[in-house]
Amino acid sequence: MGERTPLGSARSDEVADFWQRFLRSTGRPADTAQPDAWPFGDSVELADELLSLVLEGPKRATAGAVAEYELDQIPVPQVGDLEIILDGAMRPRAVIEITAVRIGPLSSVDDQFAYDEGEGDRSRDYWLKAHTEFFARFLPAIGVVFDAEMATIFQRFDVAYREA
Repeated sequence: MGERTPLGSARSDEVADFWQRFLRSTGRPADTAQPDAWPFGDSVELADELLSLVLEGPKRATAGAVAEYELDQIPVPQVGDLEIILDGAMRPRAVIEITAVRIGPLSSVDDQFAYDEGEGDRSRDYWLKAHTEFFARFLPAIGVVFDAEMATIFQRFDVAYREA
């Protein structure tokens, strides 16, 4: 449940300061472009819960509906892309680096991807049920018709930087 769902808006100065701390701590070039900043999920609680899974280690994958990326005119993530992850209060907390991207039907999720997402019991059955419920609730709220075979972006990532 890694949708780019607005829960409010992050303070741009707070995100820019966070990005500068990331650059300094990792030694990346100072002119590295600041990426998008977004929370997981569609509620404060879900954003915090999923962020906790990222910070604690089991969550190393996420999935999003291609339709939402198209609606928001966001390019499909590419290997090597960096993204800033926000908590439920819209504060920057981590930078992830995309390590793999695959687009396929929602139902094409495999056991390993479900496990790597780190949610629930980490099974494919749990993953498919939870993500079907999420997308069926969320997509109509943004004017997109849910389809169980919808095109989905499956992403794997590493945590490049985190702050408590």
